Amino acid sequence: MAEQHNLSRVWDIIEKTRVCMLTTQGPGGLRARPLEARPERDSGLIFFVTDVRGAKDDEIEADCDVGLVFIDEDDRAYLSITARAGVTRDTGKAKEIWKKSDNVWWPSGPDDPNVRVLRAEPITAELRDGPASSAVAAFEFAKARLTGQKPNLGENRKVTVPMR
Repeated sequence: MAEQHNLSRVWDIIEKTRVCMLTTQGPGGLRARPLEARPERDSGLIFFVTDVRGAKDDEIEADCDVGLVFIDEDDRAYLSITARAGVTRDTGKAKEIWKKSDNVWWPSGPDDPNVRVLRAEPITAELRDGPASSAVAAFEFAKARLTGQKPNLGENRKVTVPMR
């Protein structure tokens, strides 16, 4: 039951935050860049619209292991996902996950010859649910300063969640 709750919590964070940092391994080392996730909870996959002119395609072709980091500041939730990725020219999938805002980057739409679909299959997720909100933390720090006692910031938990 707890494992299913944790898995659901992972997908909730992905769906809420949308933008993550994608990290790939390139010839010069690790490289991270922000991308907008198009999660598909039912299939257990995360898709992204990307551009063939970026280095990430070549980096993923050379090493398909990637990292995805999502941060939900409001809930103080931090999510790190290890995934296997692949990049394809899939106009049908691009049309399916396309958002109007994507037209800023590709005015020709999903048929643009530079559009690619990055597919990430999560393997494991590390979820860190942080302690109290900023308001509670500020109150607790002020109280601690006045009383000399340690602030009560609530529980800080870390769980590893298998994604498959």
